[in-house]
Amino acid sequence: MSQLSGSATTRDGGYSALATVVRESGLLHRRYGYYWTKLILVPVVTAAMIAVFIVIGDSWWQVATAVVFAFVFTQIAFLGHDAAHRQIFRSGRWNDWISLLIGDLFVGMSYGWWQHKHTRHHANPNQEGADPDIDLPVISFTPSQAAEKRTPAVRWLIGHQGWFFFPILLLEGLSLHASSVRRVLSRGAVKRRPVEIAFLAVRIVGFLTLVFVVLSPGIAAVFLAVQLGLFGFYMGMSFAPNHKGMPLVPHGLKLDFMRRQVLMSRNIRGNRTLDFLMGGLNYQIEHHLFPSMPRPHLRRAAPIIRAYCEERQIAYTETGLLQSYAIVTRHINRVGLGDKDPFSCPLLELRQVSSTPEPPRTA
Repeated sequence: MSQLSGSATTRDGGYSALATVVRESGLLHRRYGYYWTKLILVPVVTAAMIAVFIVIGDSWWQVATAVVFAFVFTQIAFLGHDAAHRQIFRSGRWNDWISLLIGDLFVGMSYGWWQHKHTRHHANPNQEGADPDIDLPVISFTPSQAAEKRTPAVRWLIGHQGWFFFPILLLEGLSLHASSVRRVLSRGAVKRRPVEIAFLAVRIVGFLTLVFVVLSPGIAAVFLAVQLGLFGFYMGMSFAPNHKGMPLVPHGLKLDFMRRQVLMSRNIRGNRTLDFLMGGLNYQIEHHLFPSMPRPHLRRAAPIIRAYCEERQIAYTETGLLQSYAIVTRHINRVGLGDKDPFSCPLLELRQVSSTPEPPRTA
């Protein structure tokens, strides 16, 4: 509790000074070559995958192509995430249209739906009643959510929900598509609704048509199950380590910007291969502090921001990938079993009882 409330009376927690250092280091400059290469590869790789799919034809080897499709679509989604955060172009309009093309037309996810949800998450990470990422229908992330589910069978499931969390991610791909369609067809405000409806229709209906024309019904069903399941699983495994198991912020508690973003986020220690596989999401602290920072600069910004936080005694949390999944599982189970301390963070507790320093992060 003290880590969240101490020094929180300052206006921005020292963020302005940090922003000056980061800006003068050139880390907010655009990386047009990097992103144009990726943008060109999106249609090229997608077309190549479709060609391979058609050539292989009605065969159980298509299960392997389903795995590759899941990987490719997730990587494209990461690029859409960058565009939505204004990392690619200076022009907001260009970023919006790239997000629409990538998200709706290539991935099948509504940019408008994702932007509305993700913007609220960035504004209030891990805050009860404000962060939509901790308000899911099948998993309780807060003690109050767990307390609402009272039947014996449900109580048992909630008490062991950490073990079910990762298997449930196999349904996330289907959920993302369904939520996108529901959003663009709802009565709520959706910017560029006709464009989103057209792009989603081409992507979802077109892809389903391709699958059922090329494959027999049985193989088509298995192909879609594998592709959607692994797509959702890959997405979930990339986003889950970032905030789950970090301190929860009670509704109404005010924090300065610096602590709000750093204390609720967790970095994943790794190398450039992990950077690629996670789409830069392993630098979650840097991303939350500077959402428009181009992905390639996050690795360079990490040592600067870590040192800055250490100087000001702001806990900068990073851990290994497997350890982060263990923390997520343990934390969700504890919430389901009735843990009443929303500020409890397993990793911070481990640091308090262990005197062994963590290995330095590879720069």
